[in-house]
Amino acid sequence: MDFQIDKTITLRELHATDAGDIFRTIDRQREYLGRWLPFVETTIRLEDSRAFVSSVVDAPEDRFEHVFSMRDTDAFIGLVGFKDTDRQNKKTEIGYWLSEDRQGRGIVTRAVKRLCEFAFSELGMNRIQIKCAVGNEGSKRIPLRLGFTLEGVERDGELLSGGVYTDLEIYSLLKRDFSGD
Repeated sequence: MDFQIDKTITLRELHATDAGDIFRTIDRQREYLGRWLPFVETTIRLEDSRAFVSSVVDAPEDRFEHVFSMRDTDAFIGLVGFKDTDRQNKKTEIGYWLSEDRQGRGIVTRAVKRLCEFAFSELGMNRIQIKCAVGNEGSKRIPLRLGFTLEGVERDGELLSGGVYTDLEIYSLLKRDFSGD
């Protein structure tokens, strides 16, 4: 499954062959990505990225999550997708990361908007949340631009590199509040 976001940006459902692109991007941008993403510290070898991709693409149907590589004219630039989906209560979370050189272009905002449309109209979700580390201003602008509501702060919600905990801002969007415009 693919989603065309604009003339050059595509979301492509994760494939086993994406592991190399993911690892190379993380490896080249460890300092930048590692500031907010705890998995960077434990992604040491290509095999680590292969294991992650396998956990997504080979997940049993009842635990399958739609995760997409973001591509600009087919070049890998990041990941976006659902996580911790609760099908019974019709809620999910969206996570994302983008290469440093692609920041500030609205790519993730447009990608997340498309995933919100998909979640509400095709997956039957009622609630979507996004968690952003306190201080990660770039990340939190995405839910704010899309009309998400700040619900509160999860204290020490994520363990970052170096054994440092960070608080997480919790943003949510309900189906009834999503305009799609």
